[in-house]
Amino acid sequence: MARPRLKRRVQFTPKATSFKPDVPGEGFFDYIELTLEEAEAIRLKNVEGLDQIPAARAMRTSQATFHRILKSAYRKIGDAIVHGRVIKIR
Repeated sequence: MARPRLKRRVQFTPKATSFKPDVPGEGFFDYIELTLEEAEAIRLKNVEGLDQIPAARAMRTSQATFHRILKSAYRKIGDAIVHGRVIKIR
């Protein structure tokens, strides 16, 4: 049996819940789903400029877990940019 997920602290609510590429004439886009945890990790690391250990403390998680969350977020955002996919935050 898998270990249950711990609740992590998310200290903001995003004003926008999706971002769409500007491609004229395109009607349908694939999308990538970014979790609130991943959005919070991006915010703490890139917007607030925190190092990983203080950012992990802010989310009440370990530095290793914070790194995994951040790595997943970067992969998803990179994929969305390169392949022109919509990013949805949930």
